[in-house]
Amino acid sequence: MMPSKTKIFPAIEKEILSFHPENISQERRAILQPLIDFIQIKTSNQEEIRLNFICTHNSRRSHLSQVWAQTAASYFNFSNVFCYSGGTEATAMFPMAAQTLAKSGFKVKTLSEGKNPVYSIKYTDNEHPIIGFSKTYDDDFNPQAEFAAILTCSSADSGCPFIAGAEKRIPITFEDPKAFDNTTQQEEKYHERSMQIATELFYVFSQIKK
Repeated sequence: MMPSKTKIFPAIEKEILSFHPENISQERRAILQPLIDFIQIKTSNQEEIRLNFICTHNSRRSHLSQVWAQTAASYFNFSNVFCYSGGTEATAMFPMAAQTLAKSGFKVKTLSEGKNPVYSIKYTDNEHPIIGFSKTYDDDFNPQAEFAAILTCSSADSGCPFIAGAEKRIPITFEDPKAFDNTTQQEEKYHERSMQIATELFYVFSQIKK
């Protein structure tokens, strides 16, 4: 992968260097291709790129996807990419998702606590933090038009046959690490899912021709 001009935090750079996109299966590459095509068309037309990652509860996979996609965009020097996340309902960003990002080198700060905590998530010192909290996909915090809706879980995919304002609807589903909550494998499985999501999204941005 090309080195980043943005000064990504060293611990995150170390994680990035451990990615093996060459191991992504042909089946997964085919699933990722519509997202590559969407970003490529927008890039070729010099248009802003808005990606809204959607899961049922906006608690785990959609947040990991949003954060890693924004990091990948910055790593590959795309200044016109804006990443969001939402759910079909709002719950809370699961603490282990935030902890997993922190262990990968992100600076995660709790801005407010309560039933739906708000986190500041930074991958570099010189960019705005990503604000992580659970919200519906059509929340005012998210774009209302001219975005790609990326469905990160099968229940959101089946439950959202139509997403108002979306230019394109792209299912890219991941297995839910929630299955390992309250087990000895929880930390390992969250990291494993985070690394899969990160590797695939870095692969996506590496395929875009400027």
